[in-house]
Amino acid sequence: MSATAQPLNEAKLHEFVMKAVGEMGAAMNAVLILMGDKLGLYKAMAGAGPMTSPELAAKTKTTERYVREWLSAQAAGGFVTYDAASQKFTLPPEQAMALANEQSPVFLPGFFQMLQSCFIDEPKISEAFRSGSGVGWHEHHHELFVGTERFFRPNYRAHLIEEWIPALGDTEAKLKSGAKVADVGCGLGTSTMLMAEAYPKSTFVGFDYHPGSIEMANQAAAKAGVSDRVKFDVAKAKDYPGKNYDFVAFFDCLHDMGDPEGAAKHVRSTLESNGTWMIVEPYANDKLEDNLNPIGRLFYGASTMLCTPASLSQEVALALGAQAGEGRLSKLLKSAGFSRVRRAAETPFNIVLEARP
Repeated sequence: MSATAQPLNEAKLHEFVMKAVGEMGAAMNAVLILMGDKLGLYKAMAGAGPMTSPELAAKTKTTERYVREWLSAQAAGGFVTYDAASQKFTLPPEQAMALANEQSPVFLPGFFQMLQSCFIDEPKISEAFRSGSGVGWHEHHHELFVGTERFFRPNYRAHLIEEWIPALGDTEAKLKSGAKVADVGCGLGTSTMLMAEAYPKSTFVGFDYHPGSIEMANQAAAKAGVSDRVKFDVAKAKDYPGKNYDFVAFFDCLHDMGDPEGAAKHVRSTLESNGTWMIVEPYANDKLEDNLNPIGRLFYGASTMLCTPASLSQEVALALGAQAGEGRLSKLLKSAGFSRVRRAAETPFNIVLEARP
């Protein structure tokens, strides 16, 4: 044994191995969640009470032997309950709210689609580790775009209109009477359309640099019947067109940008003198040690695979990361010319900053 080697603690080794076994089970279950969502297994169980595997297979037009094994894994993980006497499985209402109800504020399967893209794109990210290059959002698998929309939509639906916008001083009154709005980094346009539905007297334009997302957003706006007051265009955060916006919104995207200060300066130049910029960002404390918790772990992981590579693929490549924290963000916004920056609202997963000229 070398002079610097530490003695092995067998109990701690066993504890860690069992922790890793838990991670293995969770990783395998991530795939099973994707399948349960895609095949409609969770939705078929929601509100249906106890079911046998043949009953669930018949209801979903799937094969019983596969369904039996899937249910057994779900029961072992606590996602469903199992009654040995009746050999029936039940999806409790709490799990149904998170796994089967797409209108629920805690609907989760979209995240597992995002995770699927991370596994598919792992070779690209590993190579970026070696080269130091970036991986743009547009370079990821299609499941990322769809999964991101499905994952963020419930959160925005639950908080945007009822909590976040009302917390922004006179902004809600302007939107109700008729305002000019830009939603930058809009992705598939869910946030833009939620606002358009709530404030029909206002006009909205969503910008995103990814043409595929903009195409899907325009299709969604037409389907939702809001195309009269919503349009989507391809543009970057540093050069999107238009002036005199009453309200500009960035949803979970500022930290992904290579030059967030440049983007902030552009926002400043396009706002009305009494306009408002709302920046929704992942929840984070300012110090790393204060983010060493389950939410921080999730966001640091996503930042490693998605956010940091996206920023490093762009000019400046500041790479704020998903856990930038209010302190760093506020400093950046003030450097860009915003004199008033405050935390207007928060959830366990987001902080909402209000910036004014």
